[in-house]
Amino acid sequence: MPRLILLNKPFDVLCQFSDPQGRPTLATYVKVPRVYPAGRLDQDSEGLLLLTDVGWLQHRISDPDHKLPKTYWVQVEGTPDDAAVQRLAKGVRLKDGMTKPASVAVISAPQIWDRDPPIRVRRAIPTAWLSITLVEGRNRQIRRMTAAVGLPTLRLVRWAIGQWDLGKLQPGQWENAPMPERNDAIGELA
Repeated sequence: MPRLILLNKPFDVLCQFSDPQGRPTLATYVKVPRVYPAGRLDQDSEGLLLLTDVGWLQHRISDPDHKLPKTYWVQVEGTPDDAAVQRLAKGVRLKDGMTKPASVAVISAPQIWDRDPPIRVRRAIPTAWLSITLVEGRNRQIRRMTAAVGLPTLRLVRWAIGQWDLGKLQPGQWENAPMPERNDAIGELA
């Protein structure tokens, strides 16, 4: 029977099932054979990761050509002004080119789990939270975008991928999700 799993990937966990260096992997949390991540989430990022055993679905979710929106909650160092938010939304020039426009908003601190270990906090420098929705997925893109506008990322939590979100899943928890039909408009939900 085909599977689609929603996992809240904890901080400092690799987005793979084995590691020759013995670092924490998905195998600690998901004991389901033959499922694979549909996309990736960096070791120092947290939040929603989709896993499936269905090739076309894995491709549809992870392929940037399908422009599946991904929403991140980002804690940054500093206070974002309107100019920084607009730059992030319009696109930022990075070493590998201009980013595509994104949906960006300053948000209140989300009611989520504490990170272990906690982020570094500097007494004299405030932090703020942004919601950023992308339709592309370059390597460490959010971190590079916020740094480019003078707001280094302290914490990065992926909240949603297309129609799926974390809901009430805590770090390390997962649940099965209904399998979409092959002809569902998975990539056209933006």
